[in-house]
Amino acid sequence: MTYLIVPDSFKGTMSSSEVCSILEKGVRTHHPDAEIICIPVADGGEGTVDAFLQAVGGEKVYLTVKGPNMNDMRGFYGLLDGGGTAVIEMAACAGLPLAGDDKHVEKRTTYGVGQLMSDAMARGVQRIIVGLGGSATNDMGAGAAAALGVRFLDGSGQPFIPVGETLSNISRIETGGMLERLSGIDIVAMCDIDNPLVGEHGAAAVFGPQKGASPQTVCFLDGQLRAAADVCRVQLGVDVTQMPGAGAAGGMGGGMVAFLGARLRMGIDAVLDAVSFDALLDQADLVLTGEGKLDRQSLRGKAVIGVARRAKKKNVPTIAIVGDIGDGIAEAYSEGVTGVFSINRVAVPFGEAKRRCRGDLALTIDNLMRFMNGIHESKAL
Repeated sequence: MTYLIVPDSFKGTMSSSEVCSILEKGVRTHHPDAEIICIPVADGGEGTVDAFLQAVGGEKVYLTVKGPNMNDMRGFYGLLDGGGTAVIEMAACAGLPLAGDDKHVEKRTTYGVGQLMSDAMARGVQRIIVGLGGSATNDMGAGAAAALGVRFLDGSGQPFIPVGETLSNISRIETGGMLERLSGIDIVAMCDIDNPLVGEHGAAAVFGPQKGASPQTVCFLDGQLRAAADVCRVQLGVDVTQMPGAGAAGGMGGGMVAFLGARLRMGIDAVLDAVSFDALLDQADLVLTGEGKLDRQSLRGKAVIGVARRAKKKNVPTIAIVGDIGDGIAEAYSEGVTGVFSINRVAVPFGEAKRRCRGDLALTIDNLMRFMNGIHESKAL
């Protein structure tokens, strides 16, 4: 058999490369002669740069930029082979772990993301891919736009850098200073979800609480995003309020479109295209994929579902091995997932589960291989 192993990272526990290694070892234990193709992937969040570099080659560029609390930090991005494309994961300088114990999502910025993009432009790239997963922010990407030369003016005509709590202060948006820099550069924003900018499924309502926002702050931030979107609609001629993916990364999906003229794309599709996944499926008998938790958010376009949808078109069965399984995932089966298996073998708190995750993943793939062998042996009798 030919196995395609295509997992995302298990956030906070194992990288996608680690997951690949454990699954490959588990398969080879039972099928030493199997052909195994490992493709670590990411859907826009943590690990996106490494996934692209592993797929097509290139180098990681490091530089000092601003973090989510406007602190100096060491950020990075990927410069792919040939030098024409840069890959940036916004989580590298505006990710939730970087916020520490601070709960004030309304004060955080994406300014450093714009600094990474600016450095890539200075190197002459023609294309910039920005992964929008894992954010700590809710500023609609205004900070990144400001770093690239967009001027945000308040009611008194004073320029400022908007954050989540000051988006409604935007009275005028001037893009003239940025447009010349972006001329001829294709900007693609990789989204790991398809949520709109505002409303009950929007950036603040769905993702605000996990970034530290109270119910009151969620309502406030939603109003701030609405106010900024209204200015974009009137002054820039772009309405992003209900655009699928606009709610990614605290509204940065919408901001990338409105401020920078970016294209939104489901992140997993961008990575799978880069590794010619559809062609690899033609020789595959089974796909093994996975992520930290399969839940309702996964159904909106994260790695497992993106992989399964493509495999379904080629009639290749897909098994999802995940850290945890949420409620309401039945739709995953109609999307192409053949079976879902959790590596959590005992009911323990996350802290303990994190320490034993690698062993539990190895035991899960071993168990799955034994089950499949049993089926094949019974058919042979």
